[in-house]
Amino acid sequence: MMRFEFSLAALRRDQRGVSALEFALIAPLLIAFYFGMSEMAQAFMAQKRTGHVAATVADLAAQDDVITAAELSNIFAAGQIIMQPYPVAELDQRLSSVTVDSRGVARVDWSRGVGMAPRTVASTVDLPTGLAANGQSIIYSEVSYAYQSPIGAFLPDATTFRRGYYLRPRLVEKVLLA
Repeated sequence: MMRFEFSLAALRRDQRGVSALEFALIAPLLIAFYFGMSEMAQAFMAQKRTGHVAATVADLAAQDDVITAAELSNIFAAGQIIMQPYPVAELDQRLSSVTVDSRGVARVDWSRGVGMAPRTVASTVDLPTGLAANGQSIIYSEVSYAYQSPIGAFLPDATTFRRGYYLRPRLVEKVLLA
């Protein structure tokens, strides 16, 4: 019959299980770091797509001379397609034509939105300095996206990304709304 002796000194010298203990201590941190980085990458991509939607919506409108209701629907639908695979229910878009008057005040000519209320005609808009001279027209696209984390532990509340984009009309001095 074998005799087992238990001593504190023997226990201290025993190296069996050290790797398992180290793994048990480090693994939860590495897993949390992995999921956190994955979640931040998803949020970053949603933010980038929000910017792409704003740019594309403005670009499509700036290429036209007269925009119809059907064309506006198609432009907003294009914005939703760009946002995929993210849920498009949280995507709000607004497209406006703004003209700078002789006093340098930018006023809305027309505005339409999906999920976002249109701007009031003749209301003022703050444009970046030097963007448009007196008498010039600008197409102004605004996009808002409420990003909801699929994990929820790292970003528990919805984070709203907002982007605006300004373009001058390409074919005419001012894009009209039919």
